[in-house]
Amino acid sequence: MMRTLLPAGWAPPIGYANGIEADGSGRIVFVSGQVGWNAQQQFESEDIAPQFEQALGNVLAVLAEAGGRAEHICRLTAYCCDKPGYLAARAELGPIWRRLMGRHYPAMSMIFVSDLLDHPGKIELEATAVVPRP
Repeated sequence: MMRTLLPAGWAPPIGYANGIEADGSGRIVFVSGQVGWNAQQQFESEDIAPQFEQALGNVLAVLAEAGGRAEHICRLTAYCCDKPGYLAARAELGPIWRRLMGRHYPAMSMIFVSDLLDHPGKIELEATAVVPRP
């Protein structure tokens, strides 16, 4: 069970949660940084939106191996090495998010970095989830 944390008097955030409380009735799953390549570790695009979609799909695929789903993600951290490209792609990212994650918005951070290890990767996502016990 998770609960979104919003202190009294704070404006609600758009597209993320300030905090998530998860009770101890589940298993914690850590998903390492996933980039926008396919299962054969090949990038099919150098653009942010398709890489974001693939990276988020990769996070969900790893999570599924533990029996988890999108709504079990408590925290998502994004690392991006192309701030102008990210800002230009924001209109495309919302529909991708809603298709893969629905209306679930975990605690999130967006960190802009100088580069990623896997070239031509532009965005990398890592997640922490609490998956209910079977």
